[in-house]
Amino acid sequence: MTRFPAVRAGLLTATALGATFTFGTPRAHASTDQRIDAIERQIRALQGELHKVKADLAQRNAELRARSERERAAAPRTAAVLSPGTKIPVYMGPGQGMVMVSPSYTTPAGSPYLNVFGVPHRSYAASGLGTFQIGEVSVTLGGYVDLAAIYRSRNESLDNASDFGNGIPYPNAVNYHQSEFRMSGRSSRLGILAQDNITPVTNLAAYYEMDFVSAGTSSNARETNSYTLRLRNAYGTYERKDYDLKILAGQSWSLATATRVGISERLENAPLAIDQALVVGFAYTRQAQLRIVKGFDKSKYHLALSFEEPQTVYYVGPNGAAPAAVGTVTNSFPGIGTNNSTYNYSNEIAPDIILKGAADPGWGHYELFGLMEFERNRVSHVGSGSNNTVLAGGGGGSFILPIVKGKLDFMGNALVGTGIGRYGPALMADATIDSSGKPKPLPEFMGLAGVVYHPAKPWDIYAYFGTERILHREDFDAAGKGYGYGNPLYSNAGCLTELSTLACIGNTKNITEGTIGLWYRPLRGPFGTLQNGIQYAYIKRDAFSGIGGAPHSDISIVMMSFRYLPFQ
Repeated sequence: MTRFPAVRAGLLTATALGATFTFGTPRAHASTDQRIDAIERQIRALQGELHKVKADLAQRNAELRARSERERAAAPRTAAVLSPGTKIPVYMGPGQGMVMVSPSYTTPAGSPYLNVFGVPHRSYAASGLGTFQIGEVSVTLGGYVDLAAIYRSRNESLDNASDFGNGIPYPNAVNYHQSEFRMSGRSSRLGILAQDNITPVTNLAAYYEMDFVSAGTSSNARETNSYTLRLRNAYGTYERKDYDLKILAGQSWSLATATRVGISERLENAPLAIDQALVVGFAYTRQAQLRIVKGFDKSKYHLALSFEEPQTVYYVGPNGAAPAAVGTVTNSFPGIGTNNSTYNYSNEIAPDIILKGAADPGWGHYELFGLMEFERNRVSHVGSGSNNTVLAGGGGGSFILPIVKGKLDFMGNALVGTGIGRYGPALMADATIDSSGKPKPLPEFMGLAGVVYHPAKPWDIYAYFGTERILHREDFDAAGKGYGYGNPLYSNAGCLTELSTLACIGNTKNITEGTIGLWYRPLRGPFGTLQNGIQYAYIKRDAFSGIGGAPHSDISIVMMSFRYLPFQ
């Protein structure tokens, strides 16, 4: 706009000079004035046209920006979670087998894959349920609000996560003779899945999952029930669909945990139990790890390698780790700083290493894996000492078989080896100490078998049987004293008498559980899912025999859950 007055001035000046030096007569002056008026009218007309063009361009740009913003708001929701043209086999539930679908992990219609845990999957992001956009990233919420009612025939003084091992008291304890009733909302859970397809074949995702099954130093049930937030999962994934390759880094379920399809995060085949401790015999941990997964033959087969956070749970008997002549044996250290000062942490030399293969050939799902651990301690003398590292680990597998199409599934998992106790819900000891002061991994077997029946759309009925057992004693004697785990010289004489002053060592030999339960969903729709559940479990604890016999104990547990999943 600023250049047109200058043009006008120039034209007027040039015209005036031309009129003065060329014509020099009044008639010429009149003709010049007319020409100047004509030029001014043309200039004004050009200015009007320019104003109109600029206004039209501004309106068009505004419309294009609005359209672009609408497309960005709608497109990433699908683009971030779906890869058109890419198909993978997904196990769709009992009897339905493998179906080639886009990698949306559509929620199966039937048991045993009812999403009772509120885990957000890609299918929810695709449908928009619980999903919103932050820039180019699609965010999908998961989780639930839960009220649990808990009854135990023996008092474990616990919330909704039972202690299947040493928490089951022997008759010498007062709490053996009391039942327990509690109510809790602490298993209420929040999950956040953030993801984006940065290219048609490259996906980045982050997943956070948390609940309140934890306690701070001031947490109590007297008035406000102010319990602390607990980290369950926090990890990121990098996926290349063209290579059928995925890398996971962060805290997640161990690679040893059974899955439903391939080797897929957030598709763990955990028991449908209400109890947050799950079921005896189910092999799992949740821990920091770096995992690499490679698929083959259009994702029918997978191979994975994982490096995971190591820990060893040691048992030291009443006479100490070893005779004084062996030296001072140090197996672990109390937590310092951000670690829990009330727990001991072992100090390993390397991560746990797990290698797993999985197959989805078209009927059922099958897995095999191997686990290697490096257990380490130190034996010290005044002025000297030595570190000791011992290999431990084992092998296992799992399966899912659709026995009756759309109705009944049979599943199981097993793990056998040495030093594997912490991979089971009963948290049996991993190791004790041998006669030289070195770690002595305990031989153990854990296994779980179960069925899930889906009689109608709102119902799922399940039953599981599981066991964890130390296969034999690891012990030695010195100077008439017993050491190790399960030593027959240990006294169990006081285990059967309330408030007995006699000793009760009672090293656990095996834990066995049978549990049944159901979930019922009276309401389900775009508003989410309302579901109610009930579970009954019977757990038996048996000990190695010692002086005074082989004590045993048992417990019955009934739990009810009233759960609302707003995003699933």
